[in-house]
Amino acid sequence: MASQPHFQTDDEASNLTSFEVNFQDDADDAADKHGGGGLLRPSRMCHLAVLSTSFWAFVLFLHYSSTQGGGGGVASALFKQSAFSLPPLLSGSTVGRGRTPPAQPPPDPATQGGRSVTAAGDRCAGRYIYMYDLPPRFNDDLVRDCKKLWRFYDMCPLLANFGMGRLLGDEGGVFAPRGWYVTNQFTLDLIFHARMKRYECLTDDPSLAAAVYVPFYASLDGGRHMWNSTSLRDMLGLDLVEWLAQRPQWRAMGGRDHFMVAGRIAWDFRRYEDVDEHWGTRLLNFPAVQNMTVLVLETNPWGGTNLAVPYPTYFHPETAADVAAWQEKVRKLERTWLFSFAGSNHPWAPNTVRPQIFEQCGASSRCKLFRCDSGRSANNCKVPSAVMRVFESSAFCLQPRGDSLTRRSTFDAILAGCIPVFFHPGSAHTQYTLHLPRDDPNRWSVLIMHTDVTERNVSIEETLTKIPPETVKTMREEVIRLIPRVVYADPRSRRIDFKDAFDVAVEAVIDRVARRRRGDVEAR
Repeated sequence: MASQPHFQTDDEASNLTSFEVNFQDDADDAADKHGGGGLLRPSRMCHLAVLSTSFWAFVLFLHYSSTQGGGGGVASALFKQSAFSLPPLLSGSTVGRGRTPPAQPPPDPATQGGRSVTAAGDRCAGRYIYMYDLPPRFNDDLVRDCKKLWRFYDMCPLLANFGMGRLLGDEGGVFAPRGWYVTNQFTLDLIFHARMKRYECLTDDPSLAAAVYVPFYASLDGGRHMWNSTSLRDMLGLDLVEWLAQRPQWRAMGGRDHFMVAGRIAWDFRRYEDVDEHWGTRLLNFPAVQNMTVLVLETNPWGGTNLAVPYPTYFHPETAADVAAWQEKVRKLERTWLFSFAGSNHPWAPNTVRPQIFEQCGASSRCKLFRCDSGRSANNCKVPSAVMRVFESSAFCLQPRGDSLTRRSTFDAILAGCIPVFFHPGSAHTQYTLHLPRDDPNRWSVLIMHTDVTERNVSIEETLTKIPPETVKTMREEVIRLIPRVVYADPRSRRIDFKDAFDVAVEAVIDRVARRRRGDVEAR
């Protein structure tokens, strides 16, 4: 296995000198102090003349020393760090799409003693993103080799339309006329990258960037090698780490201003030992990646630098009008079932709450039980219209833990205006704190602790029946209000005029990087 390069774990100090800036500030301060429209008394002017002559003589001395033989010594080293040295050429340049920054971008306020030097009227100030143009082996080549991405089925159709999948019709009135696709839960890397290519505040100048985006398709790479040797699983991730280590953009903050999307749960990227029988890759355990912010579908409950973002749903609206029309549709739907559950049993995990859910739902005339068959029948949970039809006709949708704490089904339920019922706070409340309200989760969801159900102390139906109809209506309205924040807009649209899950995530990354630059402990 390739060895990892060493990565510094603390922020590097800036190499920029402020000699020239301070010199000009002294002159300005003197002018303000003595008045006269900026004119100085002769004695002050003499002092400045002497300082100016000395300054330029010092610079010429440094330049002369740096160009002589023997390496230039101390003078050469100082000259290379002076305010007049040119920045190094950037390797791995970004795609030059998006907003073009000013010809002379303002310096980062963090490097100017806290003074605000952002350009007035620049709506991208503090929001610029620098995006790497990675070698295709890290993204495009994975898509081209789509038939080898998953051992159980062909991923190629699911990667169409920038990861949204095949376009759906209205499916007998289940969906709206447009904006609905057969979207796989593990294609967020592609959708996010496509959105970023149209991000209005892209910049080719990394010194202007509030954050740096690494468009590595970690979910596709992780999925194709899950059952192979650990060395093969980790190979491309290590390659990425080595590539980043050579970039000057990385060295600026040791990667703490970098972020990427790994569209699977953190568990898939947190293997701790090089044992083939152990699950996943080691991507999130690489020291370099731990310096970054990684957006995943489910975070590690024991901490880390990753942030949880919503699973992709079937809905990818182009405009706010599309969202509003869908919200109005689900608001008017008739909810014939009090509660429902769509899923399968987990025979390998008999101690979970699912057996009790199957038992209680199956025995109730007010519950719709939708068993996910493994075949190609209409009852397959991979048929979008079948699942959404169940959720659209239910007041509450049960969301027990799946293979992990979270489920994509949670966001399908929210999309249908169905109030989610959780059995563990880690299924949503402590995960999606960026996109879902965390101050009062009872306003939009129900929590019934799984131990109360498994120990047969609680009836799910009785618990839900006790919620007054007016409260149910209010909760449903809260759920419908959340829809824009949990969907990913169509990345091809030039008319996106609402804040979607992508926007919420990018804002969170920019805020975290800004706090890291200020030295906030929490952001580290």
